[in-house]
Amino acid sequence: MANNVAAIVRLMLVTDDRLVRGRDLVALAQAAERGGVTCVQLRLKEAEPRLLAETARALVAALRVPLLVNDRPDVAVVAGAAGVHLGPGDLPPKLARRVLGPAAIVGVSVGSEGEALAARDADYWGIGPWAATVTKSDAGAPLGAEGFRRLAGLAEGRPCIAIGGVTPGDVPAVLDAAGAGVAIVSGILAAPDVTAAARAYAGRLGT
Repeated sequence: MANNVAAIVRLMLVTDDRLVRGRDLVALAQAAERGGVTCVQLRLKEAEPRLLAETARALVAALRVPLLVNDRPDVAVVAGAAGVHLGPGDLPPKLARRVLGPAAIVGVSVGSEGEALAARDADYWGIGPWAATVTKSDAGAPLGAEGFRRLAGLAEGRPCIAIGGVTPGDVPAVLDAAGAGVAIVSGILAAPDVTAAARAYAGRLGT
């Protein structure tokens, strides 16, 4: 399963309310998919549960790549999503898997050794922030390559992806630091050409 998860999360698009607002999220995700993203994480912190579920269903129907839902295992179940991505304050991975079933993908954000210890039941770790980022106000201090490598060393073989201010030029350093891939927010969604931006990351990743 680990190898399959590693391929799925190699280039993750993470959505953001501020960057999506006023635009068609399904169309943006499809454009990113054409550029080579291997999965999409639906993260809309401001959306009401009904809208979040409707958006998740629409993305599952429109995309060929797997959809993960941020924070909400219940929405993932209703929408038929492939899994969830959880933060340190969310439902523990073991409990989320009980809700979703054994085949679901469960990812967890990790930014410290303490968070790593609580993430042992996850399928993959999103480690960050790699660099300074404006899309997540509580992201913490940048880890850089050495901090990423230190935390990835605690993952016991789980795929680890870098998130937070990652540019295409950072991708080789992420891979050198034992990263399996990257999760991108503004690097794709804030670009004038979403497909081209995704393709720039995909090219560095060899996807």
